[in-house]
Amino acid sequence: MSRKRRVFGASFKASRYVLPWRLSNTMEGSFCLEALDEALSQGRPEIFNTDQGSQFTAAAFTGRLEKCGVAISMDGRGRALDNVFIEWLWRSVKYEEVYLMDYADGWEAEASLKSYFDFSREERLHEALGYRTPAEVYGRRSNGR
Repeated sequence: MSRKRRVFGASFKASRYVLPWRLSNTMEGSFCLEALDEALSQGRPEIFNTDQGSQFTAAAFTGRLEKCGVAISMDGRGRALDNVFIEWLWRSVKYEEVYLMDYADGWEAEASLKSYFDFSREERLHEALGYRTPAEVYGRRSNGR
């Protein structure tokens, strides 16, 4: 895939369950807002952690979180451990999916990432979760198990 793509996703820390995510080839924040709205419709976290990218510091994004009563935490330079769970997720996505693939286009990338996130939520067992899946811990099972 020749063009750089950006992925935005939200995850519940305790369960590692990945909520809505979006793929975009621009730095515009609208795709982040769409995913945020969908995530907030499924639950309200106490704290929402992001990096300091312009799409996350924009008034539209922070205002939406504040309106819902969600505290905002933003990682500073060299502070990757502020949200180790989401950092773990992005490392896994990169090394287990993105870097291994040669997507022909954004549509193929999106379909492949969907399969990866479905597997990660529904089938991947985590030692830290008592060898349960994130879906089991979060309380959702979409594959009928």
